[in-house]
Amino acid sequence: MSSQTNTGPALSTLRWLVAAGADEAIEGAPSNRFVSKPDHAIDRRPKSRSEGVAGGDAVPDGSIIEGPAEFTGFEAVPEDARYSALASPTIAELRVAVEGFNGCALKRTATNTVFSDGNPCADLMLVGEAPGAEEDRTGIPFVGSAGRLLDRMLAAIDRDRNSVYVSNILFWRPPGNRNPTNEEIALCLPFVERHIALVRPRVLVLVGGIAAKTLLGRNEGITRLRGKWYRYSPDGNGGPIDTTAIFHPAFLLRKGHQKRETWQDLIAIRARLTETLATH
Repeated sequence: MSSQTNTGPALSTLRWLVAAGADEAIEGAPSNRFVSKPDHAIDRRPKSRSEGVAGGDAVPDGSIIEGPAEFTGFEAVPEDARYSALASPTIAELRVAVEGFNGCALKRTATNTVFSDGNPCADLMLVGEAPGAEEDRTGIPFVGSAGRLLDRMLAAIDRDRNSVYVSNILFWRPPGNRNPTNEEIALCLPFVERHIALVRPRVLVLVGGIAAKTLLGRNEGITRLRGKWYRYSPDGNGGPIDTTAIFHPAFLLRKGHQKRETWQDLIAIRARLTETLATH
């Protein structure tokens, strides 16, 4: 008598994983990560941008964050990434350069390059973390549930996609919505910094801990970084940009009690925009 295998539980688990965003096979064979150990560990933490910078020991509101961070613990960023970014004199040409860049492995598993959305002439620019599943499908940042919450947050200070400009630290979705590695961030960083330099907003908002720690070169978490103002210069030219950090909308969907702090941050952003308009 032939026996039949009950595949119901396995299929149910697979459906749950896909619904949770784990819809990419990143290795050729399964591996139990609870029992396996890595062959070696590498320190991949970025060096703080505040090191060696005049005024780096100032209070947060007077902090000066200058120039690109230097990543340590892995191979240097390929020169073609830096050259391609710096050789792009316009946002349109930078988009072409990013779409043609093949140095980041994330591009091979992504459906679309997610470059930007909104008005590139806006005085307010937001830089998030990484595209999710819906962003990967559409090629537009912040279109999922977190994006819809971001739109409501912007509406609360009388802004929408026509009056802001949004992008991300990464241009391609990490498989399974995992956190990006420092190598992946470093490969995209020259393009991100060039992007900010070309837009040159009056106010820059870093959305989420990964974006904030990367561009500010800080080790603190988003809870410590938010609620303060920094002066960030993406290329050392043109003067620093008023910069702050806020909780990522995806975090707020999970931790609704933090919305009060986010409302305070939004009010501060609106006030800073009003101040910058009055002085220019």
